[in-house]
Amino acid sequence: MAGIFLRKGNEWAHGKMISITKVRVSPDLSSAKIYISIFPSNDQGIILESIHDHSSRIRFEIGQKIRKQLRIVPEISFFIDDSLDYIDNIDRLLKS
Repeated sequence: MAGIFLRKGNEWAHGKMISITKVRVSPDLSSAKIYISIFPSNDQGIILESIHDHSSRIRFEIGQKIRKQLRIVPEISFFIDDSLDYIDNIDRLLKS
């Protein structure tokens, strides 16, 4: 997943750095929740919408990479991981 975002991330979020922070896959491998971090963090909603619009293409590329290992390609859904913003906020509060 990180390789796909490394190659294609600039198409979906020009000028932003997208990092995969966590991937949660269901036990039956039918769905995957992908948590992403976007830097700089402004316009996260617009970028998440753009990634959702391209999710079928992302799923196709995952399928191309894992087609010999898995029987099905999981349905993917994307979520913003705001833990870095939370840590930054806590750090700022402790300093003040």
